Amino acid sequence: MMHFRKTAYTAVLALAVTGMTACGGGGSSAPAASADFSKDASGTMTAWAFDNADDVGKARMGYASSQLSNVKITMDQTPFDAQKFTTRAASGEVPDVVQMDRAFVATYAAEGLIKPLDGCFKAQGMDPAKQFYPAVTQQVTYQDKVWAVPQFYQPAAIILNQKVLQGAGVTAADIDTSNKTRLLDAVGKASKADGGNPSTLGFDPVAAGQAELWILGQGGRLVDDKGAPVLDDPANAAALSFLKQIYDAQGGYAKAKSFSDSFDTFGKQNQFVKNQVGAQVDAQWYVNVLAPYSQSLDLSAVPFKDKDGKPFTVAGGTSFVIPANAKNPNAACAWMTSLVTDDAWKAAGEARAQKIASTQGGINTGLFTGSPSADKLIRDAFVKPSGNPGFDETIKTYYDVLPAGKTLGASPAGQTIKTELNNAIASALLGTKDPGMALADAQAAAKRAYDQSGS
Repeated sequence: MMHFRKTAYTAVLALAVTGMTACGGGGSSAPAASADFSKDASGTMTAWAFDNADDVGKARMGYASSQLSNVKITMDQTPFDAQKFTTRAASGEVPDVVQMDRAFVATYAAEGLIKPLDGCFKAQGMDPAKQFYPAVTQQVTYQDKVWAVPQFYQPAAIILNQKVLQGAGVTAADIDTSNKTRLLDAVGKASKADGGNPSTLGFDPVAAGQAELWILGQGGRLVDDKGAPVLDDPANAAALSFLKQIYDAQGGYAKAKSFSDSFDTFGKQNQFVKNQVGAQVDAQWYVNVLAPYSQSLDLSAVPFKDKDGKPFTVAGGTSFVIPANAKNPNAACAWMTSLVTDDAWKAAGEARAQKIASTQGGINTGLFTGSPSADKLIRDAFVKPSGNPGFDETIKTYYDVLPAGKTLGASPAGQTIKTELNNAIASALLGTKDPGMALADAQAAAKRAYDQSGS
């Protein structure tokens, strides 16, 4: 979606992807050969999965349309669905552009269902290596070809609720994911329980939503340099053991997860307003959710740190692809690349600034685009001091961690790997399997999907 929104996949979607990697989707069993593109764009073009575009998305699409006066664009604004995409690909009735999570890209590249875009970038005079952060481009690079136009990059950091932490005698320096002893001590001090159930989580690591952050940050890995899954890497088990210690210090995963599921995350009674967390791992988009309550909150932030004590984040997000059987790839290429130019993002920044100016107490937290030049342009032009030092520090922290982003890796079994990792985390944290066994089972399932993808 072309706006700040938490990406979530249902169990049905995860199963659909698993099934797709097992039996293919009607395309060829090998990646498509390099595609030729022309800068000239005309005719009609269709785009799918641009549901619920907000002010940012509408401004960018308006800009792109203004650059393609000879192209008539038809939008299908329903959400992306993996099963629907493979069905449409098998029938040959596909749109010219599809928006999807970057975790899907290598899967569809391996199946021959999307076009490589190196020729597209060349035709439009855009160099992915210069336009996007390296970690962003790497996730859509498979077998030395670039398969998608990336957009957005939502880094994670740790938002601190100083009302809770200071009341427990915990400092910002204590919330250090590279120092297990110090962090666990802080968690114990800041956590509270009522009748054996958590009433305040000293630190919510958001294991289910930030699984890759914890694994990679603790020195683990999801895939090797060829895209094969390596979920049974010993460093991954150590990361899960650390996560389990954090949850066990707060009543255990089952109770902590049940408590966090009850948070009014997007509402006026969210977990920071109600002092239900002392610290929480959050993607940058969540700062926008908290902005309306900034005057009543005492927030700050610290970076998530890797095992060596360095700021760390991962570079997930969405992207645009061109299906292999697209009828107008030249128009698709021109439109997609127009959407991620600095001029398009400037239009989006202006639209967001206008909206914030009309909102009482609004704070411009910036846009995190996937492009270093666009991020700098928007930050310099629109992100100004809010008068709330703690909130400004929070915004700055997210900007500071952008260069630290690491790729999640590109694999034809990417979404299956993500699903199986979350399954392993749940099993390990609930104690139904030890971390090593949970990851071994996840690796077996992910490896089957990888092998069946034809890699």
